[in-house]
Amino acid sequence: MKKGYFALISLLIFSLFLAACSNSGSGTGSDDSKVLRAGATGQSYPNSYKEGDKLVGFDVEVIEHVAANLGYTVEWTNTDFSGLMGSLETGKIDTIANAVAVTPERAEKFDFSAPYSYAGVTIVTHEDNTDINTLDDLKGKTVAGVLGSQNVKNLQTFDKNGEINLRTYETRDGAQNDALNKRVDGYVNSKASLLAEIQKNNLPLKFVGDPFHYEDVAFPFVRNEQNAELIEQINNELQKLREDGTLKQLSEKYFGEDITIKAE
Repeated sequence: MKKGYFALISLLIFSLFLAACSNSGSGTGSDDSKVLRAGATGQSYPNSYKEGDKLVGFDVEVIEHVAANLGYTVEWTNTDFSGLMGSLETGKIDTIANAVAVTPERAEKFDFSAPYSYAGVTIVTHEDNTDINTLDDLKGKTVAGVLGSQNVKNLQTFDKNGEINLRTYETRDGAQNDALNKRVDGYVNSKASLLAEIQKNNLPLKFVGDPFHYEDVAFPFVRNEQNAELIEQINNELQKLREDGTLKQLSEKYFGEDITIKAE
């Protein structure tokens, strides 16, 4: 009797375990428990950054709006930018919401959503550097950038003769702080992000000429059939957010201007 009783209990426990496993979701999981695993640095103001323990920012809010409308819960991973790209490639996360530029090299590896913003890449220097006012003035100077970022690659492409010394950092804070403390002569990033940072903290930085490159910003995904369907759904939601003015409102909230429209 006891032997049969324990066998029945064991069978019930095993059945419950199988049910729990089938209902758990990650990526594009089951309909009643859909999770989108998204990555962000949490140190990229105003795209993704922390207010206390809460992750906020323009890119964060955009993907969370889209996910909520599609019935997904966003599960966040925070690490440096190069780590995010590695996590995406190995399938540890589903996408990145951190101003990821669409480039030919990345497009060979990943599929992208429709662009949700556009970035003009530029350089700032300390206001005290009165001899640095144009990009030509940076020849022989040192410019900081984030390791693995497209901003760094764009600068390398622009500076085809290697006349600018490039120094890379793990985070934006490290690169920006060295520019503020005049340990480097400039810092490369998107104009909108730099402007937001300068205005928020009243930083003594000035722009060196106009942006030297413009690029589309979108959500990257590993290329497969399942993600192709998800990207189509995300694109539909992005279009709705564009049409009802949500994208513009979020952009103005974080950048003080609309970066969701491509510059002419």
